[in-house]
Amino acid sequence: MSKTERTEDSEKEVVAVTKHGQATIPKQFREKLGITAPGKVLFREAEDGTIVVEHVRSPGEMRGFAARHTATTDQPATDILQKNRHEERTDRDEQVSAEE
Repeated sequence: MSKTERTEDSEKEVVAVTKHGQATIPKQFREKLGITAPGKVLFREAEDGTIVVEHVRSPGEMRGFAARHTATTDQPATDILQKNRHEERTDRDEQVSAEE
């Protein structure tokens, strides 16, 4: 019961909605959005009133994303902060000594 319709700038597909409010996301849209089952999607209303469907990343995907986009260190944040404070103190003390 699905009907695919292509226009110049987008694709549309009519799908059935069950009595429980469930609808199947057409395969071409799942592939474009990277949606796999089981998974989650976000429905939101844009300012112009259109409804937008977005892929929600799983915690596993986010861990991989975070690992690729963060500095590589095994050093705890507390140690990094203490080191930075020590360096700032040392720089400040050297500056004060130079001014005297």
